[in-house]
Amino acid sequence: MPLQIVRNDITKMTTDAIVNAANSSLKMGGGVCGAIFRAAGPKELQEACDRIGHCAVGEAVHTNGFELESKYIIHTVGPVWEGGGRNEEMLLRNCYRNSLELAIELGCESIAFPLISTGIFGYPKEPALRVATEEIDEFLNEHDMDVYLVVLDKQSFGISQKLYASIETFIEEQEAAVLEERAVRYRDHRPLEIPMYEPKETLEPQASLEELLEDLDESFSQRLFRFIDDRGMTDAETYKKANLDKKLFSKIRNSPGYTPKKKTILAFAVALELDLDETEELLGTAGYRLSNSHKFDLIVRYFIEREQYNIFEINEALFAFDEALLGS
Repeated sequence: MPLQIVRNDITKMTTDAIVNAANSSLKMGGGVCGAIFRAAGPKELQEACDRIGHCAVGEAVHTNGFELESKYIIHTVGPVWEGGGRNEEMLLRNCYRNSLELAIELGCESIAFPLISTGIFGYPKEPALRVATEEIDEFLNEHDMDVYLVVLDKQSFGISQKLYASIETFIEEQEAAVLEERAVRYRDHRPLEIPMYEPKETLEPQASLEELLEDLDESFSQRLFRFIDDRGMTDAETYKKANLDKKLFSKIRNSPGYTPKKKTILAFAVALELDLDETEELLGTAGYRLSNSHKFDLIVRYFIEREQYNIFEINEALFAFDEALLGS
């Protein structure tokens, strides 16, 4: 999966490179910078940084990873937030772009970023997250690389409170409707269908036998590629927009009987900008359906109903609600 948001200590990442939110003098600082220096070996890393000497805001340089699992540390200097009128956004975009281009030069296949400038430099988290995902998305349209945004906790993350509250209200309304339906069935002495518990990672209620039999005339892969053709999209456009790995897409393309996970199918639905009925149709060919009893399903439905198909925004919301992300 090319872009993942993960909750972790960036010094524990096993990517080819990790990115240090550095200062211009490349001295050991606090926050993420201090943690990286301590984990890599402060003396050796400081000596390597001193040999470089300086890094301008928005630029990127590299050192060895020393005691880290990563081979390289890419040091980039984010802008200090001064209200947004001093070219802060462009400088922050340069941080991501230059770090990614340097990673390509170094032959890296994977890289982990912190959310640059959102610590003591004061850049607001929501626009900082938007800059990060936009620049990474643009880069991944041209390059194949696994990219991680690493945060320690929800407080380090940048989804807007307005969006969070709107999704939370939507979930509560749908869950209340489910409870009301159950209450009506109970009053009318109708059988109550109680969904079996499933682990959060799967969230994949099965379709009925009748529905499966109805869909036997067209497999999941046949329906998927018919949707792709109908939308006039290429394979590469589809898996990149779905934030999926090229190898997984090739497996689906070359193995007609293969059925991916529900979250992968929903990633295709978002990439193809399917409406709710089309999404249910695609899910049904694989034996899945959207459920009003699962938060994961409701969050995805929230965005599809509003025709908001940016997969990174959807994954940011899923992450904020501690749900699995769309993709492979």
